[in-house]
Amino acid sequence: MSNRVLIVDDAGFMRMTIKDVLTKNGYEVVGEAENGLKAVEKFKELEPTLTIMDITMPEMNGIEAVKEIKKIDANAKVIMCSAMGQKSMVIEAIKAGAKDFIVKPFQEDGVIQAVQKVLG
Repeated sequence: MSNRVLIVDDAGFMRMTIKDVLTKNGYEVVGEAENGLKAVEKFKELEPTLTIMDITMPEMNGIEAVKEIKKIDANAKVIMCSAMGQKSMVIEAIKAGAKDFIVKPFQEDGVIQAVQKVLG
């Protein structure tokens, strides 16, 4: 099974940036979503190997979305990606089921390292 990635961020520019980094490094981006509600729908529909998700989004934030995704698939792999590098947010995301955390603005190699670590 190839490494199929779902990218979730309310900023189109961020989705495009992450997509560029991943595709350039051999990952297949199977879908994008601009909020947590759409992320949960896309997760069910596309069954990605990995989801990279922003925390602060309209309609449903990333932490709530991770909880919903974990209800669908307890083994889902999610990396949170947010400008809010506050410790409490990182801890909350990990408790919700995220496997790793990328802080924006990120370096390309930092994204790939996190993806490789989570995918094994």
